[in-house]
Amino acid sequence: MRHLRRCVELATEALEAGDEPFGSVLAAADGTPLAEDRNRVALGDRTRHPEFELARWAAANMTPAERATATVYTSGEHCPMCAAAHGWVGLGRIVYVSSSEQLSGWLAELGVPAPPVRTLPIQEVAPAVVVEGPVPELAEAVHDLHRRLHGAP
Repeated sequence: MRHLRRCVELATEALEAGDEPFGSVLAAADGTPLAEDRNRVALGDRTRHPEFELARWAAANMTPAERATATVYTSGEHCPMCAAAHGWVGLGRIVYVSSSEQLSGWLAELGVPAPPVRTLPIQEVAPAVVVEGPVPELAEAVHDLHRRLHGAP
């Protein structure tokens, strides 16, 4: 829960910086946080998702064995691009606060157009990855961030 709470904090930082509210933490097998990031797509590069950045960081800084036992904690389930990066780099499990299905529902309720890339569960893109989530205790906090992003009360 500590890492997931940090993900929500990073998502809040992203929103407060004018970006979409997503945040992620990469932790070693023993739970030690190794790297973290938040969404940075507001400047125009729509690939600057934190999960993708952490996959790049892991590829550059961890051995394959270390990557396989690591966990990515994240405020929202990986998009297909990030799930593919996670799988290609060989990272271990993913734990997310809110699912892509939840996010799609929230955005539809807010009248937000569908994204240009189809939403898929992580395991449809990276079937060998162990996935845990959503986490109901924190999902409403993420829902609130998306409401704030889209100007809903």
